[in-house]
Amino acid sequence: MPQPTTLAAQRPDDAALTREGPFDPKRTCLLLVDAQNYVWNPEVAKREPYFDKQLRETALPNLRKLIDGFRAAKAEVMYTVMENLTEDGRDRSLDYKLSKFWIAKGSWEAKVLDPLKPGPDDIVIPKTSSSVMNSTNIEYLLRNIGIDTLLVTGFLTDQCIDHTVRDAADRGFYPVCVTDGCATRSQERHDNAINLFKGYCRRMTTAEVLGWIGKK
Repeated sequence: MPQPTTLAAQRPDDAALTREGPFDPKRTCLLLVDAQNYVWNPEVAKREPYFDKQLRETALPNLRKLIDGFRAAKAEVMYTVMENLTEDGRDRSLDYKLSKFWIAKGSWEAKVLDPLKPGPDDIVIPKTSSSVMNSTNIEYLLRNIGIDTLLVTGFLTDQCIDHTVRDAADRGFYPVCVTDGCATRSQERHDNAINLFKGYCRRMTTAEVLGWIGKK
């Protein structure tokens, strides 16, 4: 009679992996997603009062703190913005075309919000899809720099943040979602998104991230 097959055990090194690692400024990047004028401007503020309030009172101040904390720690700060790469936008993803996302190349709408302005040596990557991992060379750049841990912040929690967190996890990075450094159109949408992608990332508040940086 055939003997039952013995299932191989996973490698001890793999079994010991954890999301709760120490902060290493050489391997950690703060990524601001779509923190740009297209996403938040006076017209959006009038149309989306909840979103406007969340940005002004919570997300923007926290993002500023995170940027300052990362700069003090000499860690990487990177931005990605929605922006056409061509004059007529033919490079956009099919979803962007169907969704009527049109952010002209070099336009004011494509610029990072003034309170979060990039530094002279920060990388700003234009993207034309929901996940920056799908339409840019960000993975190549992160690996060149030596990054393995990616703090994902910005807008919108249940769209580009959600997609970026999941894709970063699938591509072999340690994603961290800074829960109060993101926002979307309602608290319900924000909370639902974070609950749904929690299995892909470590979730931290701005205060927790700053404390984590301080223990490096």
